[in-house]
Amino acid sequence: MDARLPAHIEITGLIRAAEAEGGTAMVLSKGEKDAGTILVVTMYRGENATLYERMPQLDGSRSFVATKFQDTEKRYEFTEYLERRGAQDPDNWILEVDVADPERFVASNLH
Repeated sequence: MDARLPAHIEITGLIRAAEAEGGTAMVLSKGEKDAGTILVVTMYRGENATLYERMPQLDGSRSFVATKFQDTEKRYEFTEYLERRGAQDPDNWILEVDVADPERFVASNLH
C-alpha cells in the first residue's frame, strides 16, 4: 500500500513551494482534509492555465498528469470544467498556483 500524506498537508507544502519560488497559490476548493483528491492548476500571471491531476500509472504509482489546457479564446470553458469537477466530487481540493516557470514547478513539486 502506498503511504500518502493527508491532503491538507500536501496542499500546505505546495503553497509554500509556490511562495518560495516567488509565486502565489490559492485554494479554490477545499476538499476532504485527509483523503481528498488534489487538482493543481498552474499558470503564469494568470495566463495559460493547465490542470494537473493524479492518474494511475502502469507501475501502480499515481503521478500528476496534465489533463486540461486553457484555450485562450474560450477561457470560460476551463473555469466551467473546474466548477463541474468540484460539483462531481466535493472531496476534491483545487489549488491554483501562479509561478514564473510552471513547468519547473510541476517537475519539482508534483510527483
